[in-house]
Amino acid sequence: MSFRKVNIVILVLAVVLFLLVLHHNFLGLSSLLRNEVSDSGILGLQPIDFVPNAPRHAVDRRQEEIPVVIAASEDRLGGAIAAMNSIQHNTRSSVIFYIVTLNDTADHLRSWLKSGSLKSIRYKIVNFDTKLLEGKVKEDPDQGESMKPLTFARFYLPIFVPSAKKAIYMDDDVIVQGDILALYNTPLKPGHAAAFSEDCDSTSTKVVIRGAGNQYNYIGYLDYKKERIRKLSMKASTCSFNPGVFVANLTEWKRQNITNQLEKWMKLNVEEGLYSRTLAGSITTPPLLIVFYQQHSTIDPMWNVRHLGSSAGKRYSPQFVKAAKLLHWNGHFKPWGRTASYTDVWEKWYIPDPTGKFSLIRRHMEISNIK
Repeated sequence: MSFRKVNIVILVLAVVLFLLVLHHNFLGLSSLLRNEVSDSGILGLQPIDFVPNAPRHAVDRRQEEIPVVIAASEDRLGGAIAAMNSIQHNTRSSVIFYIVTLNDTADHLRSWLKSGSLKSIRYKIVNFDTKLLEGKVKEDPDQGESMKPLTFARFYLPIFVPSAKKAIYMDDDVIVQGDILALYNTPLKPGHAAAFSEDCDSTSTKVVIRGAGNQYNYIGYLDYKKERIRKLSMKASTCSFNPGVFVANLTEWKRQNITNQLEKWMKLNVEEGLYSRTLAGSITTPPLLIVFYQQHSTIDPMWNVRHLGSSAGKRYSPQFVKAAKLLHWNGHFKPWGRTASYTDVWEKWYIPDPTGKFSLIRRHMEISNIK
């Protein structure tokens, strides 16, 4: 009798163990089917929501998923919307957007993404806590970027996309006209954590800044009078690169602790003032130039045709603009602002805000003038 009881107990335990294993495997399969991305518990970077099962248009499932990180601030939200819309409609690849924003903007962004053709976009919204920048950025009215925390989102890519090997970062003032897969497939040399577009490339017209020379070399961004900068032995005439669009090898990024290196130079700049103040007070580009000095690959220049926002006039021909893979309105003249070049190209991808909070400034002005 006792022997029989022992057998029954063993059988019950075996069944329970089998059910536990089955339950665990079911959860694992369910997680896989949902394509969920694991979340990092680091301070200041908290996932808000994730929409993995939005309907997709003719996606080529043979290709791996392409993570695209983009920052979305409240006052520029229309830019991020247009950028994502242009990417989504010009590729058959599976793209997921990691949208970095502040808590106050999340609800507004979410409601916009639920409208019209944007419903097909797969995205994850991540909150960027400004406490992450304490001790690394000193607010200075003369340095506009210091007042815009989301401009530093590009420094923390492996945290936003923890399980990916590669990712694309791009600013919100761009429109993509090519297949994002081509940019994603940019070859990176061994040991390189990122690929940028050089400021000396053939498609970028050199921008002359009054009193500062050309905005295409290191001396325009770093103060070579400072001993710490001189000790780095970086040639002042080295061609700079534009960090508004780049491809990152996240495996290499993590191996080299790129984020920690960037934060180190942010802190040192707060203490010693290492960056040049002649080029509109940029404080995001200098640390990238230091960390990636002679240690980065390059992207096709047609994937970052920039300076469209450096003046209201048209610096490129319509034919060239049409041929560009990515148009970048870096500069003061944004396509949603009062005046800018090739606004018709940008507006092709802009979707009006269903809440009415965001509106094109020039459109508002035109209506006011009619009245």
